[in-house]
Amino acid sequence: MSIPGNILESDLGGLRERVNQRLAEYIAPTAFTSSADCPLRLRESMAHSLLAGGKRLRPLMVLLTAEACGGSVEAALPAACAIEMVHTYSLIHDDLPAMDNDDFRRGRPTNHKVFGDAMAILAGDALLTLAFEVIAEHTQPATVAAACCADLASASGWCGMVAGQVADIEAEESAVQRAEKSDADTELKHLEAIHRRKTGRLLTSAVTLGARVAQADPKLIASLSQFGKCVGLAFQIADDLLDVTGDAAKIGKGVSKDAARGKMTYPGLLGTDASRQKADALIDEACQLLQPLGPKGDKLAALARFVTQRDH
Repeated sequence: MSIPGNILESDLGGLRERVNQRLAEYIAPTAFTSSADCPLRLRESMAHSLLAGGKRLRPLMVLLTAEACGGSVEAALPAACAIEMVHTYSLIHDDLPAMDNDDFRRGRPTNHKVFGDAMAILAGDALLTLAFEVIAEHTQPATVAAACCADLASASGWCGMVAGQVADIEAEESAVQRAEKSDADTELKHLEAIHRRKTGRLLTSAVTLGARVAQADPKLIASLSQFGKCVGLAFQIADDLLDVTGDAAKIGKGVSKDAARGKMTYPGLLGTDASRQKADALIDEACQLLQPLGPKGDKLAALARFVTQRDH
């Protein structure tokens, strides 16, 4: 598939700005009938993380998929903002002392460093629940809204992203015993199982949400789901690599933390070069899955390529 080199620069900036603007509107005091009841400190805590910028990869995937499937960006914006709310909630909670204990996120102090642990937890809770309110009230028809809510809940919940986080914590806690009993193949399978849930499920949901809003054919949604799985795993491998080779100033958070904590990573198991090759192969596979879309899938393919080429 031929991908014009200037697609990301020429198309994504405007879409990212539309997402940022809509996110700000959704947490404004006038967004919903009951919005004025939100305590000011809670709203400030939510805004601190939600409006901190970032790549907006997941909402962009929602919008580009909807467009590629014949839908409109405007119709997909609520789902795009909802998945960013879920992603942001997960980052707020991941950064807490009881989890990854990070001091910086997107180049600024993490939520709990500014607002305290309790308010950070509550801000994450509020963003998670607001995500489903946004989809339910702003996605039409109602059957599509329901399908999107179920999709996002499954991807982010007890058998999806949260399950992956639990598995990651358990793997870190049992690192010594695991190293003594497991061979390399078993380790890789275990690591892939963690990443497919912790990171991959939400990225896959970004693609299927966009397809659902566009009311795409179920067969196409299934193919796009496979695309999302490949991109999701490649994204996590790229993240593992950035922790080893990345620049903290560009990434906006600390690096070289995974090895210090005894976490399983692809560079740790495969080495840097083999990890890059695996990530690239996954993106190649993902782009092949976009062939049914023809040229309409070029922007989505370009975004997938960005996953392994990024430096932050």
